[in-house]
Amino acid sequence: MAIKLLVVDDHPVARMGVQHMTIGSDIQIVAQADNAESALHHVRSMELDLVLLDVRMPKSDGLRCLAEIRSIKPELPVLMFSAYANPTYVARAVALGAKGYMTKDASAEALLGAIHEVAAGGKVWSREDMRRVTGPIGEPDTNLDMEIPLTSREMEVLKQLAFGLTNKEIAQALGISYETVKEHVQHVLNKLSVADRTQAAVWAVRRGLA
Repeated sequence: MAIKLLVVDDHPVARMGVQHMTIGSDIQIVAQADNAESALHHVRSMELDLVLLDVRMPKSDGLRCLAEIRSIKPELPVLMFSAYANPTYVARAVALGAKGYMTKDASAEALLGAIHEVAAGGKVWSREDMRRVTGPIGEPDTNLDMEIPLTSREMEVLKQLAFGLTNKEIAQALGISYETVKEHVQHVLNKLSVADRTQAAVWAVRRGLA
């Protein structure tokens, strides 16, 4: 039986590339979308086995779209597909319930293998992917109701960090200096008792902040 696949990517060339890879396989691309709104329409109205979802898209990014898909059809597996091997994106994808994260430089064999694995109920996270979210901050039953004394500015920085922005991008978004952002990030990591910004992002996602 064919695997019914929805491909979501704002770049036509990327969608065409996936379509070309699936020629002659048992993977059937039943719909394509170039934005989150269109993707969610297909998720609501179609019978699908899997969603292949880009991360960076206009209006609403793929990770926010992933959260929406999970709320609409929790059982529908989603495989993230991105040009960016950003560890924060990967961590957010894990925390939001994606079944794997493939980069666009993956071979056709690797991508098709991942699609088959996820469609069959498996996951394709690497050991390195899972290492980033292990430990107390990565456990689903972590006490997320604990009060963390973050200032309003630190909370703003944490939210931006959780969206995968660099310190330079956070500085531009908030209209503050790069050095100030570095200082805020360090305070956030210390207050959350996490090792790096990736684990801070996971904490923020689990708290519903990003």
